[in-house]
Amino acid sequence: MDTVIYKATEENIKKCAEIIKNGGLVAFPTETVYGLGANALISKSVKDIYAAKGRPSDNPLIVHIADKRTVFEIAKTVPPLALKFMEAFMPGPVTAVLPKKSIVPDVVTGGLDTVAIRMPQNEIARTLISLSGVPVCAPSANTSGKPSPTCAKHVYFDLNGKIPAILDGGDCTVGVESTVIDFTAGAPRLLRAGGMPVETIEKVIGPVTVVRNSKVALCPGMKYKHYSPDADVFMAVPGKDIKQRMADAFDKAESEGKKAVIIAMSELKDSFENRKVWDAGKDCESYAHNLFAFLRKADDEKYSVVICQGVEEKGMGASVYNRLIKAAGGKTI
Repeated sequence: MDTVIYKATEENIKKCAEIIKNGGLVAFPTETVYGLGANALISKSVKDIYAAKGRPSDNPLIVHIADKRTVFEIAKTVPPLALKFMEAFMPGPVTAVLPKKSIVPDVVTGGLDTVAIRMPQNEIARTLISLSGVPVCAPSANTSGKPSPTCAKHVYFDLNGKIPAILDGGDCTVGVESTVIDFTAGAPRLLRAGGMPVETIEKVIGPVTVVRNSKVALCPGMKYKHYSPDADVFMAVPGKDIKQRMADAFDKAESEGKKAVIIAMSELKDSFENRKVWDAGKDCESYAHNLFAFLRKADDEKYSVVICQGVEEKGMGASVYNRLIKAAGGKTI
């Protein structure tokens, strides 16, 4: 199979919508990361996503919609708080987990009786979904476990020859996946930190409980190793001696003959003298935007050790921390 990259023209969006409608796979841009889309109502198409990514079958997918009315077609019930959430934040980098209707195949939800629903802010994504005429399930368009793709070339590197089409809409603006809020267990629960800070959400719907661990994958990104390059990643825990710990880890790696790089925010980047440093940006929004691209760059440039500045788990920092600790496989310094 030859994978074709299409520029996101009106004609090409229509062409890709037909591919999805007819059961094929298309990678497409959203504001968070690129998604690998298929008709969410065709079980075989959904299974093709799992096969292309090498994704475990009990890891649920998010269903993307272009119209809020579609929520009532695929969700059995929509609690008042969920309605308030959707009105305030959809379209946007958020996902609501709701009880599912039987129209949604079990393969979409990893066998769960809930469905995760998202309405992207990205206009190319919404147009593609609208023209396809079906809800579109779409995990990140990468090899399972690897850093999520934030541009079309990342998708092509991972999935060339495995999918028919990639719709190129440029770089993603947010750079990390959506914030996932579960409305099926009484009080709202945060299942995954993401592109919308939970503090912003709480201002609208009230307190949100954070789910730290679950043996069952209640949403994407909970159960399995994620976001990891081939290089060894280490997260430096925030603290007053963080610069020294990062410098020492870099020096240790280099003394062992390993090619190392530091990822640090702008305020720290000039603290490491002649050591190799990549600037993650001046704030956690910038860090989130740059992180996956840097992790992929580390592999492209054959680095074997990546030392990342850790951040506090607040605001967008919660999303950065979540991705860092998973990319590092829990390894901290």
